[in-house]
Amino acid sequence: MSAADLARLQFAATTSVHWLFVILTMGLVPIVAIMHTRAAYTRDLAKRAVRERMTRFWGQLYVINYAVGIVTGLVMEFQFGLSWSGLSKFAGNVFGAPLALETLIAFFAESTFLGMWIFGWGRMRRGIHVALIWLVALTAYLSAFWILVANGFLQHPVGYEVRDGVAYLTDFWALVTNANAQVALLHIALAALTTGGVFVAGISAWHFAKGTRETELFRSSLRLGVWVSMLSSFFVIIVGNLQVPVIEKTQPVKAAILNGTDLAAAQAQEVAAHGPGDYLPWTSWVKNSMDLMTILGNTVSTITFIAVFLLIKDLLVRKRWLAYLMTAIVPLPFIASVGGWVVREIGRQPWLVYGQLTVDDAVSNVSRGALAVSCAVFVAIFLALAVTNWTLITRFARRGPDGAQLGAGDPLPDDLPGTGGADEKQPVPAF
Repeated sequence: MSAADLARLQFAATTSVHWLFVILTMGLVPIVAIMHTRAAYTRDLAKRAVRERMTRFWGQLYVINYAVGIVTGLVMEFQFGLSWSGLSKFAGNVFGAPLALETLIAFFAESTFLGMWIFGWGRMRRGIHVALIWLVALTAYLSAFWILVANGFLQHPVGYEVRDGVAYLTDFWALVTNANAQVALLHIALAALTTGGVFVAGISAWHFAKGTRETELFRSSLRLGVWVSMLSSFFVIIVGNLQVPVIEKTQPVKAAILNGTDLAAAQAQEVAAHGPGDYLPWTSWVKNSMDLMTILGNTVSTITFIAVFLLIKDLLVRKRWLAYLMTAIVPLPFIASVGGWVVREIGRQPWLVYGQLTVDDAVSNVSRGALAVSCAVFVAIFLALAVTNWTLITRFARRGPDGAQLGAGDPLPDDLPGTGGADEKQPVPAF
């Protein structure tokens, strides 16, 4: 393999593994925020107790995924300097701005709010504590927004000018409002909610298949997970189709592959625009990944739609085989989302910055041996982190709410219902 191929393999492998953490983080945190809001503002003490345990249980799974995933995010940053110095030299003045904002939000704001939420159980007023988890959710999506702004520039560079072979930012608003980033962000957000909803529904269904005694807790979780995944999986298909017109205007070869039209005409269009060269990406990878994403996305959408009606009849709770089926589809949104990233990234090859900088020109002047070692080390570390993450998630998911350590043993805040706090409106019956 060439140095460029090794650099591409390394970045593709590490990005794909990192994305598995990101999509679950984005999908799970709004659901945990909804659970916490319901728990904090439920006046019936029995229901409040169940909803608080539910929040702590799912919140712990979220924290595990976030804590391990943040390590993979830190490693990702180093690869731009290690393997892609050509990108930094050409587009660092443009590409670096959204990346810096993403770093500030993800590694400072989001982590700070999450830490305050984790250690705030029993120590904060309910309104402040609930606000913190919603701020975590907001900053998670803001982080994704800036990543998509950076990636949107790679897909369709706007708001810049080239002077002496270096790109300089001239219109920050054009960079932020890049259609290639905006539509993709909505698509990814819906895909993440689908993933989080299926994750919650699948684990809840597994506990029913195993005969859990926590029927009220997991029934509520199952209902929330199914509804979130059903609605988001329906709209993710619609928004995904909205990206096609954007691609047709900016990337004719990718559009030709996705639409099944004449590749030779698209190649000729690229030659006319950018000069002689081979502008056809790995066509089979793009097409097969698109087919995989479409099939799995439609499968999840269909199953979750049917699951809504099964919930009405309580069949997901009473029929073990249906519960196991719900659990079995948990990996599907993850695989589909990786397929989507393959389509997005490989489909613009051979460009790294579309129309301006090729992959071969962006690779650092590093020996093939050094890249081979770094590739092996990075991939091994990321796989180890992924195995660690899912081992911990599986272990704590199997234990159920009794094994949750998040906020365990902390006293109730004095403003929660029934505790006689200052904002208590009326007495609530005790147990």
